[in-house]
Amino acid sequence: MSNSTTQSFRLLGERVIDIETAAVSGLKRFLNDSFEQACELLLACAGRVIVIGMGKSGHIGGKIAATLASTGTPAFFVHPGEASHGDLGMITAQDVVLAISNSGETGELLAIAPLIKRRGVKLISMTGNPNSTLADIADVHVCIAVEQEACPLGLAPTSSTTATLVMGDALAVALLNARGFTADDFAMSHPGGSLGRRLLLHIHDIMHSGERIPLVPEQATISEALLEMSRKGLGMTGVTDSQGKLAGIFTDGDLRRILDQRMDLHTTAIAKVMTRNPVTIGPDVLAAQGLKLMEDRKINGLFVTDKNGIAQGALNMHDLLKAGVM
Repeated sequence: MSNSTTQSFRLLGERVIDIETAAVSGLKRFLNDSFEQACELLLACAGRVIVIGMGKSGHIGGKIAATLASTGTPAFFVHPGEASHGDLGMITAQDVVLAISNSGETGELLAIAPLIKRRGVKLISMTGNPNSTLADIADVHVCIAVEQEACPLGLAPTSSTTATLVMGDALAVALLNARGFTADDFAMSHPGGSLGRRLLLHIHDIMHSGERIPLVPEQATISEALLEMSRKGLGMTGVTDSQGKLAGIFTDGDLRRILDQRMDLHTTAIAKVMTRNPVTIGPDVLAAQGLKLMEDRKINGLFVTDKNGIAQGALNMHDLLKAGVM
């Protein structure tokens, strides 16, 4: 393949990105009273948001419905062709329909729109033509017009579908904020995969507790601390004071540093070489926050303490990796 052909590919790619970027930026002018009215209708919906659309608009509609559903607004996609053959029964009077059509003249949508209206269902249209039939019959119309498609033929939906997707995201995020939707709420609808683990797992779910916590008293010798570290296998041990509170920590790294000092490991108290006031974390903190803390402080292990400074558990990077948080 010649260099000129490769360069042509790159130039065409840049052109597409430039055109679609402009299309998305141009949507800001449509964030008007109609957009606010659409948000209010969706927020007040006592049922579900039913998204409908044909062809590429249908594919984008499916994504918009999924985004709404995962951010606190119950929603699902209904194919307008199937709606004409029975699936219209899935729509109730408590629902709100979001109909997507770039032209606003899609036959399959116009065929069922009167039936939707007759049921008393609120209809929001999202089209690129504010003077279209679908825009006229809707309770609220949200414009998604673009200056041009990125397709050089002006035929394949490109800029228009990107703009539709972005406007759908704008609606979903506006509703998310209005509902006070939190990360915990999001986690409840995303229990699977790495995202779910990061949002649902807490420190107490993965920490070593009870007899598995490596701990020695301040009076213990370095050699006794090393035995505790070997038995518990976390590469560290906590050091407790006379009241049982965590007073310090001793790690594999600390051991390497003191070896040059020719200390007697069998007589030197661990309190003399431990790191005092170690970084700790609470048991109810998200595991993902524990990971960030360890990364920020450049440490490989953490002790988990209660409000009184008593060790409740311990964990290291391997535990986070094993739990799928990393």
